[in-house]
Amino acid sequence: MPLQSPALGKALDETLTLHTTLCRREAGAFQQAIRGGDDVVVACTQEKRLFTELAEQTEGATSVIRFVNIRETGGWGEDAGRSSPKIAALLAAAQLPDPEPVPTVTYKSAGRLLVIGLLDEAERVADAVADVLDVTLFATGPGAAGGAQERRYPVLGGKVNALTGWLGAFEFKWLRDNPIDLDLCTRCNACVAACPEQAIGLDYQIDLAACQSHRSCVKVCQVAGAIDFARDPQEESDTFDLVLDLRPAPAMARHALPQGYFHHDVRKAALPLATVLRLRELVGEFEKPKFFLYKQKLCAHSRNETVGCNACVDVCSAEAISSEKSRQQIKVNPNLCVGCGACTTVCPTGALTYAYPRASEQGVKLKTLLATYARAGGKDAALLLHSQERGQALIGQLGRAAQLKCAKGVPARVIPVPLWHTASLGLDVWLSAIAFGASQVAVLITDEEAPQYVQGLKDQMAVAQTILNGLGYTGTHLHLLHATDPESLDFALQSLGQTQQKLPAAAGRFAVAQEKRSTLEMALDHLAEHAPLKPEAIALAAGAPFGSVTVNKDTCTLCLSCVSACPASALQDNPQLPQLRFLEKNCVQCGLCVSTCPEDAITLAPRLLLTPQRKEARVLNETQPYACVRCGKPFGTLKAIEAMLGKLAGHAMFQGAAVERLKMCGDCRVIDIYSSQNESKITDL
Repeated sequence: MPLQSPALGKALDETLTLHTTLCRREAGAFQQAIRGGDDVVVACTQEKRLFTELAEQTEGATSVIRFVNIRETGGWGEDAGRSSPKIAALLAAAQLPDPEPVPTVTYKSAGRLLVIGLLDEAERVADAVADVLDVTLFATGPGAAGGAQERRYPVLGGKVNALTGWLGAFEFKWLRDNPIDLDLCTRCNACVAACPEQAIGLDYQIDLAACQSHRSCVKVCQVAGAIDFARDPQEESDTFDLVLDLRPAPAMARHALPQGYFHHDVRKAALPLATVLRLRELVGEFEKPKFFLYKQKLCAHSRNETVGCNACVDVCSAEAISSEKSRQQIKVNPNLCVGCGACTTVCPTGALTYAYPRASEQGVKLKTLLATYARAGGKDAALLLHSQERGQALIGQLGRAAQLKCAKGVPARVIPVPLWHTASLGLDVWLSAIAFGASQVAVLITDEEAPQYVQGLKDQMAVAQTILNGLGYTGTHLHLLHATDPESLDFALQSLGQTQQKLPAAAGRFAVAQEKRSTLEMALDHLAEHAPLKPEAIALAAGAPFGSVTVNKDTCTLCLSCVSACPASALQDNPQLPQLRFLEKNCVQCGLCVSTCPEDAITLAPRLLLTPQRKEARVLNETQPYACVRCGKPFGTLKAIEAMLGKLAGHAMFQGAAVERLKMCGDCRVIDIYSSQNESKITDL
């Protein structure tokens, strides 16, 4: 790698010691460094295992050791000679502390495995894992070879009704509807031989559609008594820790499968060895981070059992989020959550936030990368957000191809940023990155993302790009790159340099907050302050998390049901006057006000207002108060009372004195009813 050590040292810290031929020849220098107590960065992941073992064997080692890949990401490739600013940025980010710990989710598995599939295939898998797992089979047919004559594992049969749960807590329900009781069957094969229709397979289940009721099987099974055509179907259920589904169609048809559930169609290909090894490992107690934080008071999902925003429920590919509209909230199952973060990206209010790492920690990382890159003389930095699994593997493959002169490699200005999942960052962090000095933010999509994730990212990028272009920042700042192999990734990365982007004149100094709306406000304020254009408002597409509402004053009665429904306090009342007020900065365009309004008087107007009025409350509608006809105290609005009187004018229950009471305040109404009752009693006497 053509490293420029003096330039790197100047960009990072002049007191740092840089070793440029570490690998194996300077292992002694590594051991000496880790005895010093200062943090040590090993800028190559190739020998991570070696240096980890060395650290464990080095007496007196006290340093925190971090690893970062600068070889495939910058040191190898066509632009390697110009990659020093990027390498400096990657080294600086590697020195940041690890994310703060968060609560964890625990799984406990005793190793009870259910294998669903053809009996011969299921038994073959069971033979490979039975020494460490307690295996039960659910036969969906005999398979080409049929089951083994020796009954080595419990076998269930019938019709699969449902499978729910996760690692250590699966619940399996099935209908036992076959005349042959597999618990009593001895596999003597007498019924198979006796059946004239050949309706009994070597899974010892009867094909009732082929059976002609000769009952020859019953006669030959008298000793075991396993066959009974008069037996009623029975619903059964059992619990398992692990499930291996070998059928063509999985029991759980979702993109992100639960921990502990594996699906593989053995009719297309043999079960991978990796799956077998993974099953063998899943016995014991396991933990994962609880990836999300939920603040119910910010949630725009529902009010008064009326659904407004459903974005997180729709986008979750693990089906971990469900609606609890009766409780005015959503419910996230932490055991099913896979940590993709798509829900936090599409959440307009910030009720759902990504917890590991937090948005604030990601913000520090991006700011460190971009600031170091600029300080080292880098220009037009582009951030490449990619997953830690498939995305990182693709970048490694591209780097090796570039070293062999088969590809151009990662451009010098493209800084790879690994994420747990590419859907975990969205509008707030992307715009912050542009404000911090990134010319472009690209998200690498491989074959591991769910379709709804891709659509969610596209929608968010469209909003962000519309805002940037509306402010006069020309060019394309946000990209969704699709790649499944090094060649397509190489082409996509080279295409990033084909457009010129207008950027803010100064880099933002604000910190990314954990609260999404706070971060958005700071990013928008910075971008607007340095914008080439100063529009009053930017029109946005429906679904954008910014906007206004319009109120039809002719039909609005100022009942203020919209105020109680608004989760963001964008719609407000005035305790002193009958007014409906609106604070546009708070509006997330969830639509709860629209669905709640009994007069259908409210319409959403997505836009980004850029004048000072955005942060000031304005009056959308107001009317005269209605004064009590008895005491003169205002107790409602003139329009609301008149509308009520009009609707009840022909009602038999509201005539005479009753209709007059509708014109009174609550206190006077009670007094009037009590007085009328006393007058009636006096008259009777």
